Amino acid sequence: MKYMRVRRRAAIAALVLLAGGTVYCAIEVIWRGYTHISMAVCGGICFYIMYLSEAAPRFRTLPLPLRALAGAGIVTAAEFAAGYIVNIRLGLGVWDYSGLPLSLMGQVCLPYSALWFLLCLAAFPLCDLMRVYIFGG
Repeated sequence: MKYMRVRRRAAIAALVLLAGGTVYCAIEVIWRGYTHISMAVCGGICFYIMYLSEAAPRFRTLPLPLRALAGAGIVTAAEFAAGYIVNIRLGLGVWDYSGLPLSLMGQVCLPYSALWFLLCLAAFPLCDLMRVYIFGG
């Protein structure tokens, strides 16, 4: 019985990570015409964190704009970490936001954080729909 629960959780995690990574890359391809594999990893992790957050009853009862603000913070922090590793430490130069307003080391900027806020307004309800209608729970 316990083994089945572990397998179910692992399968859910894998599907949520895959969905998040796929959507994140699709958004990036639509927005700028290309993406990088690091963005699939970053997007999957972000969506999984949001999925787990949305599953917590205390978080789920917060107003959607507040949850979206938290989600934008999650994505911005993850993008900064990914950018620091991929662009600064590894020198791959996948993106550079230095020319955009309120940029932090060229890895994140306020205008894109605002866009993530808007996208998170849809992402959290999507997490709920997945949890209830796809994973039954």
